[in-house]
Amino acid sequence: MASASRPIPQVMKLTDAAADRVREIMAKSDKPVVGLRIGVKNGGCAGMEYTMEWAEDQKPFDEVVEDKGVKVLIDAKAMMFLLGTEMDYQTTTLKSGFVFNNPNQVSACGCGESVQLKAAAT
Repeated sequence: MASASRPIPQVMKLTDAAADRVREIMAKSDKPVVGLRIGVKNGGCAGMEYTMEWAEDQKPFDEVVEDKGVKVLIDAKAMMFLLGTEMDYQTTTLKSGFVFNNPNQVSACGCGESVQLKAAAT
């Protein structure tokens, strides 16, 4: 008996504000980019930090997310930490920047620069 296939959930989503900001920044790039690469790395006082960089090419194991006209490449090592995440762009009186609303986040440091993440349950 063959098992029924089910759709693979999208790793992450972008808010309208995040998609607009990514498009705005990409339009000003002085070199061609295929999208925004997002990952995580060890570091910071809470244990992990989000990483973002312009991707000039797609790597073989990148997970490609296309949302609201923006292409985001998820680093393969970050997949299980980012599953279910919503990326937003917020502007306040004191700062503006991308914010990750991540259901896998256990805690964050006081400065907001690093987080503690757990792998998503599969």
